[in-house]
Amino acid sequence: MKFFIDTANVQAIREAHERGMVDGVTTNPSLVAKEGRNFREIVNEIAAFVKGPISLEAVSSDYEGIMKEARELNGWIGNAAIKIPMTWEGLKAVKKCAEEGIKTNVTLCFSPNQALLAAKAGATFVSPFIGRLDDVGQVGMEVIPDILQIYSNYGYETEIIVASIRHPIHVYEAALAGAHIATIPPNVLDQMVKHPLTDIGIERFLADYKKIPTAQEPKKHGK
Repeated sequence: MKFFIDTANVQAIREAHERGMVDGVTTNPSLVAKEGRNFREIVNEIAAFVKGPISLEAVSSDYEGIMKEARELNGWIGNAAIKIPMTWEGLKAVKKCAEEGIKTNVTLCFSPNQALLAAKAGATFVSPFIGRLDDVGQVGMEVIPDILQIYSNYGYETEIIVASIRHPIHVYEAALAGAHIATIPPNVLDQMVKHPLTDIGIERFLADYKKIPTAQEPKKHGK
């Protein structure tokens, strides 16, 4: 399973990258706004060490506007994937981007039917927002196996990015379902490494190690 990091914080991405946990990055206007920095500068810094796809969001709602942004954003870096909303105008842009060789990530997907439309239009990635589905009383993760089955039925190459991840169980369930990618916030990634029994085990091993008698230093020759 591939891990994308869902943040625009360069330091957080760098730390995850140094741990071998970054196959790509997803950003959105909300995440970028939190950083209070120039968007393009952030993107260039990330692209300096992340070689996998970096999702950059187009904010226009009409086809012409989306395409203008897609071409511009794609020109910033060589590994951009343009986030495009799940609308008819967006899907029209996805089709055109596919024809022009621009990678796309269809965002704000909430149903298998929407995911089917994204794949049909030629999307590189589709991002079902499972956390937001949970928020409205639906079991968000239930859409992932259905989308995977539909894609398998017809040989679609669109990869599923499980998005809107809120906690480690979402990552576990995404991996269990066979999702291609999970885009994980840094705080959730930190939670994944933790377990109380791991902490207890480390403490016990360290305590026992301190009980081991230290080896005597060898006597010097002639004494």
